[in-house]
Amino acid sequence: MAISPTTFAVAALLLITHLTSPAASISSDPVVTELSVLQSQSPTGVIRLSDSLLRRILSLPTPRPFHALIFFDAHHLHSKPELSLPTLKSEFALVSASFQSNNPNHKSKLFFFEVEFQESQSSFAQFGVNSLPHIRLIPPTASDVKTQSIQMDGADYSRLADSMAEFIESRAQLTVGQINRPPVVSRKQIAFIIAVILLMTPFFLKKLIAGNTIFHDKNVWMAGAVFVYFFSVSGAMFNIIRKMPLVIADRQDPSKLVFFYQGSGMQLGAEGFSIGFLYTIVGLLLAFVAHVLVRVKNKTFQRAVMLFALFVSFWAVKKVINLDNWKTGYSIHAYLPSSWQ
Repeated sequence: MAISPTTFAVAALLLITHLTSPAASISSDPVVTELSVLQSQSPTGVIRLSDSLLRRILSLPTPRPFHALIFFDAHHLHSKPELSLPTLKSEFALVSASFQSNNPNHKSKLFFFEVEFQESQSSFAQFGVNSLPHIRLIPPTASDVKTQSIQMDGADYSRLADSMAEFIESRAQLTVGQINRPPVVSRKQIAFIIAVILLMTPFFLKKLIAGNTIFHDKNVWMAGAVFVYFFSVSGAMFNIIRKMPLVIADRQDPSKLVFFYQGSGMQLGAEGFSIGFLYTIVGLLLAFVAHVLVRVKNKTFQRAVMLFALFVSFWAVKKVINLDNWKTGYSIHAYLPSSWQ
């Protein structure tokens, strides 16, 4: 069957148009193909970024077909608890794995990278990174990564993976989806715990009936009550869930430590312990006055201790309110007459 010259010309024109179109060049670009392969080979989808790979990525014509989110790491700083680099790196990998599983058809629209300082110092210099932790998003249109990439705010690290997901959704307009955290206790550990409980139950019941357990000791209940009270008022659960550090390094002077962070969106462990200690002092004084001091017959001693308890409680509450005023910017003076301010 003969092919007319007109049909041949139209077919050739369509073929040339397809080969020279942006979509064809993107799908056949070796860099994008390599990134997809590296992403699939990584258990969490995080790609190890090197100086040469970064240069190849930035050599792609803009707009590139993907966003790039980079976590800057330094192994020699993992021992500094105030930076929490191992925790942040783990949370970054968790966000990457969640994005891959929740968006199987859009994995190539966002690539997650980690770059290590000792291995890729020129990449740190190219982005102008001089402090950690540091996360940077490269939009598809960015040609100068130092000025056109988007840095994640340091205050947002308090919520870890959730903050990273919100940063991606607000800046890259991509939905990460639910953060798929691994269970705290594995099935084998649960089975082991159940087996131990079943084995110990007969011995515990025997002691319970005889009244010879720690649950029959009032001192244990008193210590437990004080611990629960301190745990409740110190924000310890917040620190555990968010894996907040006890202190952090001062960004302006890394040799100094910051124990109290100004800003209502973040609370350091030292802040919680300080507030919990002050509240616990007030609670113990109140319990002492209500249950012990009322049994003392010496009125002079009662009044002296009462004045001391009032003074310490007033001082402790004032410290808590001053810290709240400093962190939030809101002043609270309801406990004093307005003429005293």
